[in-house]
Amino acid sequence: MSKKTRKKKDEPKPFDKKVSKTKSEKNKEFTKKVYEKELDKLQLELAKLQGWIKENGLKAVVIFEGRDAAGKGGVIKRITEKLNPRVCRVVALGTPTDKEKTQWYFQRYVSQLPAAGEMVLFDRSWYNRAGVEHVMGFCTEEEYNEFLRSCPEFERMLIRSGIILIKYWFSVSDEEQEKRFQDRIKDPTKRWKLSPMDLEARSRWFDYSKAKDEMFKYTDIKQAPWYVVNADNKMKARLNCIHHLLSLIPYKDVTPEKIILPERQEEDEGYVRPPITDQTFIPEIY
Repeated sequence: MSKKTRKKKDEPKPFDKKVSKTKSEKNKEFTKKVYEKELDKLQLELAKLQGWIKENGLKAVVIFEGRDAAGKGGVIKRITEKLNPRVCRVVALGTPTDKEKTQWYFQRYVSQLPAAGEMVLFDRSWYNRAGVEHVMGFCTEEEYNEFLRSCPEFERMLIRSGIILIKYWFSVSDEEQEKRFQDRIKDPTKRWKLSPMDLEARSRWFDYSKAKDEMFKYTDIKQAPWYVVNADNKMKARLNCIHHLLSLIPYKDVTPEKIILPERQEEDEGYVRPPITDQTFIPEIY
């Protein structure tokens, strides 16, 4: 084998798993069992990608935007579920402080960008200015227009610096969002997901639609395009998004070899274990 051929073979490749289905298989119900089986496969690939990012000092930013209850949090949870939080971390910033409101708009987001060997997932991002801030009147028209002008240049600058920037927009229908809102209202463990801002946004559906269209018009750039995820089916949306993410970053499997545990240290004869009654145990309710 020539050096040229060997080098080409060793180059990292994007994830290219193809799911070929017969007509009868396509017509089968997409069950939770099928979903979990596919998710396990994709999470294994995510672990491989994580190792490649860490070993090669890559810097990746993945932005998740979309309607309220579109499923952004769900896919982020599945991506990070089996990854090292020191390599893959989530950024979900709250309302800016009074001090942050006086800063350059992108400043608080810049401080969250990845160092070498990190992947950062933004659960909403600097695009707040083109969405909620614009629709709800939290920024001036001048600030909004400046964002549309400067955002593409800001992102090109990030890419030139070596950051891998990927942007996802989760699209959900009016009917499906209504169902998810009702589900959250009925379930006490999910009501925290419905903020007063979410409810207000619900009454401004078409204002948000127009804001999204305008945002895409300016920021769907060649260097960092928007990828739209059909999110009406949560399980399929999660699998499709993770599969697509894996296809965008070439990587190789650098998983460490199987680990052999060393023998445990033999008990020190001079060591006296303190009485178990000296420790405070929690009640064993279960």
